[in-house]
Amino acid sequence: MSLRKLSYEYYERAKRVLPGGVNSPVRSARAVGTHPLFIREAKGAWIWDEDGNRYIDYVCSWGPLILGHSHPKVVEAIKEAAERGTSYGIPCKLEVEMAEQVVKMVPSIEVVRFVNSGTEAVMSAIRLARAVTGRKKIIKFDGCYHGHVDALLVKAGSGVATFGMPASAGVPEEVVAQTIVLPYNDLEAVRSAMELHGKEIAAIIVEPVAGNMGVVPPVDGFLRGLRELCEAQGALLIFDEVITGFRLTQGGAQQYYGVYPDITCLGKIIGGGLPVGAYGASVEIMAHVAPDGQMYQAGTLSGNPLAMAAGLTTLRILEVEGIYEELNEKAAYLERGLKEVAENRGVTITVQRVGSMGCGFFTDRSVKNFDEVKTCNTEAYGVFFRAMLDKGVYLAPSQFEAFFVSYAHTMEDLDKTIEAAHYALKKVLESGY
Repeated sequence: MSLRKLSYEYYERAKRVLPGGVNSPVRSARAVGTHPLFIREAKGAWIWDEDGNRYIDYVCSWGPLILGHSHPKVVEAIKEAAERGTSYGIPCKLEVEMAEQVVKMVPSIEVVRFVNSGTEAVMSAIRLARAVTGRKKIIKFDGCYHGHVDALLVKAGSGVATFGMPASAGVPEEVVAQTIVLPYNDLEAVRSAMELHGKEIAAIIVEPVAGNMGVVPPVDGFLRGLRELCEAQGALLIFDEVITGFRLTQGGAQQYYGVYPDITCLGKIIGGGLPVGAYGASVEIMAHVAPDGQMYQAGTLSGNPLAMAAGLTTLRILEVEGIYEELNEKAAYLERGLKEVAENRGVTITVQRVGSMGCGFFTDRSVKNFDEVKTCNTEAYGVFFRAMLDKGVYLAPSQFEAFFVSYAHTMEDLDKTIEAAHYALKKVLESGY
């Protein structure tokens, strides 16, 4: 604790004025048996806490910072925008340019509406799907997080088409009564649910690569099967690409896998590190959105010039040839290194990766759904996290979150991370895991 004395003191102060001392629950680091870091500054692949300790950062603000912290061009774009005004509440040129950039890069989007968070994007997409279809029910998947939208904060039950129960206090049962929760990667369960309720289903919403139960990729045929089932029953397919959008390739997971949704939700990377979200679809579907249509959604700060400037600059940089190849090569190098260290140490760990996002699960098998994820050894991960922190590597403070490799991570950073893993996995063994 002495090495992170100021972080501890700030945490104690924060607990008196913030719920749990944080503004988002996972930041509390309770799941890994410690207190959170309080960050003073960040640059490139590095963060510094209030005590001056430096860490290689693999959280990257939970994914948005694909170029690394404080990229010079992004910072300059924000400065220039701020000098002209931080918010107008009136249309500006940057909104148009940003929308044109998103439409250019994302295959399924012809028209886009900007909001201020991924949660807003998902909430709006669900409302839009119901407006388009005239139906009420939604299918989601256990372990896929879509923001703190009431209708999607749902526990999964057993059976083929289990209606959810609230997973959060304050969410009435009747709000989630129209939500069906199924196992991720189980196409037969979806097929059975569609046979029972197909004409009542407005949409299926899915993370095309699950990034909120660690990293769990779709099995072969899963996404395409969802696409076919939606078409057969007249339901809409919603991809929550808040994490995967622009992360795996320019066009997101839909381009990566060649399966295209009816509605796409975006966030994180499109803000270049500032709060932002978006949802988009075809001209026909988006014509239902006010003021053109009857589906109402609004936001005072939506499309604000700071977020638009940061996001537009980030997306234009990502168009440079070779960036995604380099990101993938770096992530693959880190994956191989972690696997080799684990094998050498005799520690059972499964590293799952898609593009530049990945996760190390303390289990002896690959995981395909949330039930399997929950069998992983979270206590071992806690030991691993704390030991990596002591060696100057900051990972997500939860077994059920992803790590992200940014363009700013160097090979030296990756080698330091792999070397730190030697120490951390030794600590895992010494702890009896």
